[in-house]
Amino acid sequence: MSKSFHCFPLPRCYIRFIRKVNEKKGADGQDEIRKAFDFMLGYVGADMASGPVWMEYITFLKSLPAQTAQEESIRMTAIRKTYQKAIITPTHHVEQLWREYENFENSVSRQLAKGLVSEYQPKYNSARAVYREQKKYVDEIDYNMLAVPPTGSFKEEQQWMAWKRFLTFEKGNPQRIDSVSSNKRIIFTYEQCLMYLYHYQDVWYDYATWHAKSGSIDSAIKVFQRALKALPDSDTLKYAYAELEESRGAIQPARKIYESLLGDGVNATALAHIQFIRFLRRNEGVEAARKYFLDARKSPDCSYHVYVAYALIAFCLDKDSKIAHNIFEAGLKRFMHEPVYILEYADFLSRLNDERNIRALFERALSSLPPEESVEVWKRYIQFEQTYGDLASMLKVEQRRKEALSRTGEDGASALESSLQDVVSRYSFMDLWPCSSKDLDHLARQEWLAKNINKKAEKSAVSNGPATLDKIPAGLASNSNVSGKVIYPDTSQTRLEFHLAQQRLGSRLLLTHCRILLDWHPMYLMRC
Repeated sequence: MSKSFHCFPLPRCYIRFIRKVNEKKGADGQDEIRKAFDFMLGYVGADMASGPVWMEYITFLKSLPAQTAQEESIRMTAIRKTYQKAIITPTHHVEQLWREYENFENSVSRQLAKGLVSEYQPKYNSARAVYREQKKYVDEIDYNMLAVPPTGSFKEEQQWMAWKRFLTFEKGNPQRIDSVSSNKRIIFTYEQCLMYLYHYQDVWYDYATWHAKSGSIDSAIKVFQRALKALPDSDTLKYAYAELEESRGAIQPARKIYESLLGDGVNATALAHIQFIRFLRRNEGVEAARKYFLDARKSPDCSYHVYVAYALIAFCLDKDSKIAHNIFEAGLKRFMHEPVYILEYADFLSRLNDERNIRALFERALSSLPPEESVEVWKRYIQFEQTYGDLASMLKVEQRRKEALSRTGEDGASALESSLQDVVSRYSFMDLWPCSSKDLDHLARQEWLAKNINKKAEKSAVSNGPATLDKIPAGLASNSNVSGKVIYPDTSQTRLEFHLAQQRLGSRLLLTHCRILLDWHPMYLMRC
């Protein structure tokens, strides 16, 4: 038996129960059984494994007594319509159902059968072709999978991809049926998928979005509501739901969703505050956003992100640079110790072309930040001087940075020396460098060697003796008691990462990235 018969023991048990309860109630009982079949097939009749249920329904209809010619006509019409629905549904039993349908029509009237069979033959052929194609996707699905939160296992990822492929196939409407019938199949496939991927946010989102794009906003809302019952802690789905409500002009429902993200306001995340401020600015205006920001910043958990976000709203949307400046200044009293806040403030001042205050900001920040946390601020200060300053100020800041950061490492005085890397950094712009990528490669290796050669030499001298240092870089020699031959590892991947980094990063970040790579692969030095 195919593994896609997964869901049919339950519906068939339901039918058996209904038949047992109603089989002795005469015409009323038969009518209840027929309604039960119609109800069930309305939900699961599109499944590939529904063939036996269609056949059971037809058998039931054939067994109904007909006392008059009119009752017989009604019975035959019901059987015919059921057959015609079954033979255009891609199921495992579609070929058997077609043969039975042909026999049924011929048993009623050979003359009438010829026209009806000719009419439905192309529809049956299409259903059979789609079934064969659909089966390829269904066979990849494990219907024994439990609906548990994703763990990232390979099997789970395989099943996620299998369902995605199956949904894409159904959305393509391969049978070219009417949109109502096609949408019904897609809904059924999504519902099946959620039986197994119940805890997958993206599946819920895709389902709701598909409804919205199909013009059924109410259905999309119901899906989001179900999704949040399944995953009540998913902020992502809440934002998506609020977005849908806002996009259709339902501002109050959207506001309630945002308020659910904020909770009691005490433990609200910075992101929730920011997104609610943006929502208020879009829908209720400048004053509502300002009022909420003033309340939010009183919270002890309010982070610097909220200040930055609202300052940028005031500057970019409200075109009020004075208020934005005041917000950044107010935040500086609380977040002077946050390098990222300093850099965001500096970016804002750069947009104002406020050279004097940018320098003042960097000086204030660097006087209070510990050296180990000031690296990025120093980098931005140097970039600023390279853009706005003269040569003397540029060299002065570079030297100050070296002096400040030399105290954080083991290099000591050697870190204060000028090097060619400084020139490369000073005369680079974006992804343009004053030397070739090969030169950058060489300079980076030299910088690493200069910082590590002494301590490597000490370790190597202990194990291999001083003679080894004359032949190969210290610390990279193999144990002389084993072999005097140097083994060169494959570092092609490291080289690739290095050159990709050259394309992505500015020279200062590039050299840092290179040092990290060299720390991973010290033998990389031996390749040149």
